[in-house]
Amino acid sequence: MGNVLVLCETKDGALKTSSLPAITAARQMAEKAGGAVLGVMIGSGIEAASQEAAKYVTKLYKFDNADLGNYMAETWAPLVAKAAGEGGASHVVATATNLGKDLMPRVTALLDCGMASEVIEVLDAKKFKRPAYAGNAIATVEVTTDKVVATVRQTEFEPAAEAGAGEVVSLDAGALDALGAVFEKLELTQSSRPDLGEAKVVVSGGRGMKAGENFKVLEELTDMLGGALGATRAAVDAGFVPNDLQVGQTGRVVAPELYIAVGISGAIQHLAGMKGSKIIVAINKDEEAPIFQVADYGLVSTWEAAMPEFIEGVKQIKG
Repeated sequence: MGNVLVLCETKDGALKTSSLPAITAARQMAEKAGGAVLGVMIGSGIEAASQEAAKYVTKLYKFDNADLGNYMAETWAPLVAKAAGEGGASHVVATATNLGKDLMPRVTALLDCGMASEVIEVLDAKKFKRPAYAGNAIATVEVTTDKVVATVRQTEFEPAAEAGAGEVVSLDAGALDALGAVFEKLELTQSSRPDLGEAKVVVSGGRGMKAGENFKVLEELTDMLGGALGATRAAVDAGFVPNDLQVGQTGRVVAPELYIAVGISGAIQHLAGMKGSKIIVAINKDEEAPIFQVADYGLVSTWEAAMPEFIEGVKQIKG
């Protein structure tokens, strides 16, 4: 019997919805391993968030400490490992967010076990499918150690539904050893737009936008649709937009209900990060651009000609 421990992330004192797909994956693993789904939450002032997360798991282990308010893998990893031991967990799972991808390899080392990253399907308790070669191949991997650590792509698992009122158990973090690391400061980009990984609509621009100031037209459309702004690596490398907007193999993997690609040719690395979107709209002046191979709707045009009409059409529909 193997219980599955899932990391429940928080933001502004609330449970992040990006953790819900990981809970779905954890339930699938628990069913095959014959155990229960447990949760772990780490932070400061997370009482409300822990009560919310407990609705999805049988038991939630909470480390609520003022010194844990700012994430550091050095202090968080031992606590995840401690919760795994407390709950008799054979599996530890997290969403493949920036935090999850940074934290879970350290947890793996502390548990002295194998890890499967970017899991897109659970085949058995220790056997999974994950993308390789920028998503052009799907590999079947098996972890052979007694314990298993995994990160899962939130775009490949449905958000979990509430399962009842689970128990919240407070654990003592003890003396925190940051292994010489010191938290200095946190610089956040403030935005009223939804998080890129959780937005239902994403409007992205590529190198074809020519300059950073031209992204303003995409921002206008983005805000009209209540979406998030994205970009290709080429646009980021050119300095058009900040790198936290990058969508692709080396950026964020997204799967919104609507993805609008403007001035994006469709390099394989970018397609790996957005081809799971439900509806893809592409605008590019090159009719041979690879983006049209994955697009549901395509328009061969320059963005200068297409976007004013596109925006005007949206305005008319929205009234």
